[in-house]
Parts: sequence; structure tokens; C-alpha cells
Amino acid sequence: MNADRFRNTAVLFSALAWLAGPAAVAVAQVPVVPTVSVRPGAVGVGLELDGTLQAVRQSTVAAQVSGNVVQLSVRAGDAVRAGQVLARIDEREAQAGLARSDAAVAQSQAELANARASYERSKLLRAQGFISQAALDVAEAQFKAAQAGQQQAQAGRSQAALARSFTSVVAPYDGLVLATHVEAGDLAAPGRAIVTVYAPQPMRAVAYVPASQQALARQAQRVQVRMPSGDWVAPTASTGLPGADPVSQTVEFRLDLPAAAVAGAVPGQSVRVRFAGGSSERLMVPAGAVLRRGELTGVYVARDQAFVLQAVRVGAEHGEAGVEVLAGLKPGDRIAVDPVRAGLAGAKPAPAEGAR
Repeated sequence: MNADRFRNTAVLFSALAWLAGPAAVAVAQVPVVPTVSVRPGAVGVGLELDGTLQAVRQSTVAAQVSGNVVQLSVRAGDAVRAGQVLARIDEREAQAGLARSDAAVAQSQAELANARASYERSKLLRAQGFISQAALDVAEAQFKAAQAGQQQAQAGRSQAALARSFTSVVAPYDGLVLATHVEAGDLAAPGRAIVTVYAPQPMRAVAYVPASQQALARQAQRVQVRMPSGDWVAPTASTGLPGADPVSQTVEFRLDLPAAAVAGAVPGQSVRVRFAGGSSERLMVPAGAVLRRGELTGVYVARDQAFVLQAVRVGAEHGEAGVEVLAGLKPGDRIAVDPVRAGLAGAKPAPAEGAR
């Protein structure tokens, strides 16, 4: 009887030990995750935006007379000199207008010569008493009208000659052709773009700053432009336009670049513009402590010897300083350094530094 009782007791203890074994192992394998206390930190205040390169001297040369384009002498990428002919417009109508003006000038000169001779004769006859003062006044008026007529004809000829000169579209300065907007045979009209020309130097970067952040850009202590080559350069001058675009609600900033930095660059290339200000106190957390899953951004907060996933709204990253937290945390909160381990079942926060 005693032997049976002893055997049963041994079996019972063996069963209890077998059941307690996994639990003991599980307790030993509970993840203990280090934590860090959330505190405000001083970070540099700045703004970084996309921008584009723009030639300071860029002109779209347009037609000033009507007519067919009979010749287009350049293509995109060609180098041009000031006064070089870029395109020619049919000048037959302008030439005819100039011929009419020449005829009008010749007629006005003849009428002026006749009026002058008549006036001179009238003065002699009046001095001899052969005609009245009224007749002399008429001759003088005709002479002055002939003078005005000649001036009008001369002005008309100058206008016709100017119109004829407009049939040759020329480069306004030395530069490169950025684009052509017509082909030979197209109909040109006053105001229609013919060729766009730009000067390779000087060049500037243009960035559009949100109107809500224009104060930061205007008061920036340091401005830098990242060129297509990857180098950051400081502009020689920075100008923010006084008004904001009513649709996009942005303010245009123009940053003049040094000549050496834009060698080989072309208008339209993308650049990166950075406006750096002073420093500000921001609530910071390590970048590795932030968990991103789809649309969820959060951290694991230590509460009552356990971790609770807390959604947060983050701001800009500041390298080794961490990530700004705009909402969801308060100073003094302890968060898990490793959010993946903190999300495991039964994970516990490690004791705070200095705790016993």
C-alpha cells in the first residue's frame, strides 16, 4: 500500500514538473527591450525644396510683322551672336510699302518746292503793291502746309523702312538657342514667338516657397543650392519676390549662382535649395524607434511594465539628432528603442537607467 502511494506521488510530481517546464522556459525568454526617455532637443530650423535652373538673360524673340517664314537659320543648341539673323519673314509687302512711302516723299518734296517758290514770288509782289496781304497770307499758309506734308511723308517712309527691317528676326545678344517655335512656311504674326535665346552666364536657381514658410526663407542665416553635379554652393544673392501666387500660394525666390558653379549647366535642370535658420527646441526620438506600417506611424510606449503602441505624427528628420515628433508624445515618456522586439508577445521594458 505504501509502495503504491509513493509511486503515485512520484508520478504526480513528474507531471507537475513537465507542465511547469515550458512556463519556466517561456518566462526566461520574455523579451526585455531597452527604452529611451523622450526629451526636447535643440535642432536646426530649415527648409529644403526642389528648384530649377533659370538663365538670368532669356528672351523669346517674336515676329513684329505679318508674313510667311521663308527661312529659319538656327536650331536648338546653336550658338548665336548679337545681331545674327535667326529667321526671315516674307518682305514683299513691306518692300511695297516702302516704295509707296518713297513716292509720297518725292511728291511732298515737289509740292514743297512749288509752295516755296509761290510764297517767295508773293512776298515780292506784296512789296511792290501788286497783291493784297490776304493773298500773301494764303501763299504762306500753303508753304507751311507743304512743309508739314513733307515731314509727314518722311515719317511715313521711316515707319515703312522700320517695318521692312522687322522682316529679319535677329538675336538680341550673344547666347544659345533654347528652342525654335516655327518652321519655314509657317505664318508669322505680330507677337508670335519665333526663337527663344538665352545667355549661358549668369544663371540662377528658382524655388517656390510656401507662403506660410516665407518668413523662414527670408530670415535664413544660410542658403545653399545643390547643383546637378551634387555639389552644394552658396548663391551670391537671394531675392524673394514681394507677392505670392494666388493659386499655388507660393513665393518665388531667385538665387543668383556663381559662374564657376554653373559651368556646363542648362536652364530647366533640377536643383535642391536649402534655407537654414537658427535652432529651436523640438521633441525628438531616435529614427529607429519609429514604426511605420502602411499608413500607421507609431512608437511603443512603456506603461506598467508593458509596451503600448502609440500613434504619432512626425516631422522632419535631423540625422543623428533623430526625428521630430509633432503630436502623440509628451516629454518624459519612455519609448522602446527597438519597436520590432517591443511588439513581441510579453515584451517588457528594461529598467530605466539608475533604477534599482
